[in-house]
Amino acid sequence: MEVWPGDAYPLGATYNGAGTNFALFSELAHRVELCLFDDEDIEHRVELSEVDGFIWHCYLPDVEPGQRYGFRVHGPFDPGAGLRCNPAKLLLDPYGKSFDGPVDWDESLFDYRWDRPGLRNDDDSATHQTRSVVVSPFFDWGNDRPPRTRYSESVIYEAHVRGLTVLHPEIPPALRGTYAGLAHPAVVEHLQHLGVTAVELMPVHQFLDDHNLVQRGLANYWGYNTVGYFAPHRRYAARGGRGQQVTEFKAMVRTLHEAGIEVILDVVYNHTAEGNHLGPTLAFRGIDNPAYYRLADDPRYYADYTGTGNTLNVRHPHTLQLIMDSLRYWVLDMHVDGFRFDLAAALARGLYEVDRLAAFFDLVQQDPVVSQVKLIAEPWDLGAGGYQVGNFPPLWTEWNGRYRDSVRDFWCGSPGTVGEFASRLTGSSDLYESSGRRPYSSINFVTAHDGFTLHDLVSYNGKHNAANGEDNRDGTHDNRSWNCGVEGPTDDPEIEELRERQMRNLLTTLFLSQGVPMLLHGDELGRTQGGNNNAYCQDNRISWVDWKRAEGFRSLTDFTTRLARLRREHPVFRRRRFFQGRPVRGTSLEDLAWLTPGGLPMGDAQWTDGNTRALAIFYNGDGIPEPDRHGRKLRDDSFLLLVNPTPEVVAFTLPGPAYGTGWAVVLDTADPQRGAHSAPGTPAARARATLAVPGHSQQLLVRVP
Repeated sequence: MEVWPGDAYPLGATYNGAGTNFALFSELAHRVELCLFDDEDIEHRVELSEVDGFIWHCYLPDVEPGQRYGFRVHGPFDPGAGLRCNPAKLLLDPYGKSFDGPVDWDESLFDYRWDRPGLRNDDDSATHQTRSVVVSPFFDWGNDRPPRTRYSESVIYEAHVRGLTVLHPEIPPALRGTYAGLAHPAVVEHLQHLGVTAVELMPVHQFLDDHNLVQRGLANYWGYNTVGYFAPHRRYAARGGRGQQVTEFKAMVRTLHEAGIEVILDVVYNHTAEGNHLGPTLAFRGIDNPAYYRLADDPRYYADYTGTGNTLNVRHPHTLQLIMDSLRYWVLDMHVDGFRFDLAAALARGLYEVDRLAAFFDLVQQDPVVSQVKLIAEPWDLGAGGYQVGNFPPLWTEWNGRYRDSVRDFWCGSPGTVGEFASRLTGSSDLYESSGRRPYSSINFVTAHDGFTLHDLVSYNGKHNAANGEDNRDGTHDNRSWNCGVEGPTDDPEIEELRERQMRNLLTTLFLSQGVPMLLHGDELGRTQGGNNNAYCQDNRISWVDWKRAEGFRSLTDFTTRLARLRREHPVFRRRRFFQGRPVRGTSLEDLAWLTPGGLPMGDAQWTDGNTRALAIFYNGDGIPEPDRHGRKLRDDSFLLLVNPTPEVVAFTLPGPAYGTGWAVVLDTADPQRGAHSAPGTPAARARATLAVPGHSQQLLVRVP
């Protein structure tokens, strides 16, 4: 085989139409071999004799897309010193853009003997390891353009590629559970009908099923176990693993963009699938362990801020480069529109403390590509001081965990929650305003993949995780849920009606809150996990969206669609600036007013009274300070939201004529059809009239002449 010197950059395997350049970083190595595998899986080794700045490289003019490969790194092996190079282990390319074949968890994948952990294991792992694959960078994107939807106009849909599509009856069986299935017209039309502007895909970077899960007959369904930061997960491809998954992923993005839907990836740059010191040697560990991982004071072990056994070493320049190169690749080559960073606080740690000016954030801030897409932090990790909601830099938005908790508490009937609820409903200015951030810095959610679905949130008081095989010890105890009187399934029509009303209440709060709403896939369809609040290992009907069951929740789907349309058509519910609570210039009305059920302004006594539950909120359509896209004054209808989380009927007195002389009902969570088919024209009630709002319900009224 002809071997040319090649170049040290770009890292990974890069096909240029005539051949492929290979480049691998390792500061520890004193020798590196490139291993090529033919169609009979026979290994051919190529010595990488060129090294520049710890980058080992060559160019092979005869190597084309589809070629499978790996590396063997010769270097120091001293686990006590944190050094774990072993040429007996076939290593994946950290920059690999495609992977082919399974990992079967044979003992040879580990650098020690299972029965004697202190004894080195030199068994060759190649026949039990997946392979990296050279891919073609060429793809016809046509006229693809990123939608670039403003945060303030966004509705995010957290989705799992497989779970959303695997049971869909309109998708051809061969495409179910795949990128092509997600791009199928039946799914795209559902998303468009809902008013979704972005899908936030749970991890699609190449990941592995954990060894302990495989032993229990389970799988890593969620995918937070990354081994390849440049490769679309092979199992989600309908058309093969020799690079076809790259083409299929790009086609999915192109289709979603044509529908006006952005693609946001949930990315896991905080840890890898290699786990702790007893984990396998698959890639990073055997290439340069102390460069890629944060080692503990005793370098035999790993610093673990993630609960998975290891933490990537974002203090090392080559690890930072890996992350930034990965992010740019997904934007420039794969055309994605943003990222949600799992356990993002782990990326912000200096030595031990969380540092909001960490090098990673500095790099993102100045990067001309990454800084221009949506950046969403999960603003916590599992280490000390890791809960950092509200503390990320201004460029970032955040999953607002405090929003989730306070909204659940409020609708579950917890006392003393009205003040916290009010802060979250209006965009969490206490968290974001002082740092120059806007309401859309808050990604609002009531449910997410981690925890109960919306249906289960109103059907279970406790978790039911027996299927996970951990004696129900896994998953959080802090569900903040209410089963409406019966644990789990029931035939009682009154409880079923109450549960659906509670789901409508939670969805109404979500879509009428300032910030960016995020809907968990299937919540609009009544999806249940049977009370499992930690279905990370359930790649089965526990987690999948049951589209046949969804037929029974069509009313809930329609109600969710109405909420999204209401938000889209009325900028008063998606302001780009915070409410001030002061009179609008030239009027006596505030831009937002909090009223008692008696129609009077809320005072300090009501706010501090732990028994205050029901309230009314006035949204002033003339009080929007920001202009529209063309610089014109934004004006909207004015609304009155009557909120009754108590079990009893509450009589609301509408405010005086200064707020509005007439009001018409837009929606009613106690009667999902009310206001659905009528344009508000004739007022249903006049100023100072009394309206009876049933228990556990809300009514939204619009001001009419």
